[in-house]
Amino acid sequence: MPSNPLAETVASLLPRAKTELAELVAFRSVADFSQFPRSESEAAAGWVADALRAEGFTDVALLDTPDGTQSVYGFLPGPEGAKTVLLYAHYDVQPPLDEAGWSTPPFELTERDGRWYGRGTADCKGGFIMHLLALRALKANGGVPVHVKVIVEGSEEQGTGGLERYAEQHPELLAADTIVIGDAGNFRVGLPTVTTTLRGMTLVRVSVDTLAGNLHSGQFGGAAPDALAALIRALDSLRAEDGSTTVDGLDTTARWDGLEYAEEQFRADAKVLDGVELIGAGSVADRIWARPAVTVLGIDCPPVVGATPSVQASARALISLRVPPGTDAAEAAKLLQAHIEAHTPWGARVTTEQIGQGQPFRADTSSPAYQAMAEAMAVAYPGETMSYAGQGGSIPLCNTLAGLYPRAEILLIGLSEPEAQIHAVNESVSPEELERLSVAEALFLRNYAAG
Repeated sequence: MPSNPLAETVASLLPRAKTELAELVAFRSVADFSQFPRSESEAAAGWVADALRAEGFTDVALLDTPDGTQSVYGFLPGPEGAKTVLLYAHYDVQPPLDEAGWSTPPFELTERDGRWYGRGTADCKGGFIMHLLALRALKANGGVPVHVKVIVEGSEEQGTGGLERYAEQHPELLAADTIVIGDAGNFRVGLPTVTTTLRGMTLVRVSVDTLAGNLHSGQFGGAAPDALAALIRALDSLRAEDGSTTVDGLDTTARWDGLEYAEEQFRADAKVLDGVELIGAGSVADRIWARPAVTVLGIDCPPVVGATPSVQASARALISLRVPPGTDAAEAAKLLQAHIEAHTPWGARVTTEQIGQGQPFRADTSSPAYQAMAEAMAVAYPGETMSYAGQGGSIPLCNTLAGLYPRAEILLIGLSEPEAQIHAVNESVSPEELERLSVAEALFLRNYAAG
């Protein structure tokens, strides 16, 4: 990166950023309080609030949102008459999954092979550190040229909508001219990317019951209806022979018009085993950015260890359905529930319950903020041009903010490039990406203020 004062300041601050990210990663801030203590999330929220106060933010507040979690808000005043920019991140994280599968402890930041490992390093505690670095660089080089609002969510990964509902109840709080969502990522390390579409999401819990209680499989198996087998049949109906998602009434034919994703690159990024085929039809970009995708997230049934020779009376599953822009997530949820109910065999009793939802999002890339970001990315990533990509994941707040502030420009950047392995074991962040994106964000704020 060519020498410039903002870049030099960010580089000098990187050791401090590593220390701070290590402190933040240490909080086991999973917003599922049936698995992790609420105190861990509250401590993380307190850490974020203290960090904002230390940077001169006023009106710092812990917002008690309707889903029982806390989001952190702060305001940093800029010059009189300046534009207002909202910076977003979230401090809650996904569960670590199988901690034994991690090469190093998931809640302990560890440097290895030039990357920093730990749950939340990229998604999205690192996003908050990115915002801090950008603001610190500006403060050390003439000051922050815009009014800055920061909102750090406490339950984004759970999809329970706490911050969305709070924002709807307090619409003035997050109003801004431009919103920078720091929860996306570059298409690959070193390629500056803004995410222009997000798939929405619905979560549905399915319960199947067939018997008053479990039965001996030798005495009753072959005629007694097995709830687990019925559930498996219903779940299998959600995919075609090639693995494409098939939900009755849901369009699965959309095409992606933009940056393409080579199949070989996808196989490497996803770490697909040799000889295992990809699923679905169309291009990889079609499949992950433009079409719906169903995933069975979990099944309640007896584990193999300790299993008894029984016909199962009951079984449950949690299903995620990702939907592209142009599809209403609430309508998709109804179609998914109706499909499951129609495809459950043998007259088994089936109930479905929607437990989470987020709408898809499409950005307006013709806005002045995108030009300001493109110019900033060109400096932070010499020789590269900013690319536009989709993202298969969901950030439910985006549509809420777009609805509340229709004139606001929304940009999605962040640290979650493929090597980061967000939501998986051994999540990590590239410190070089953290450095370059922090420089880009600082330059963007300066460019945007001058535009």
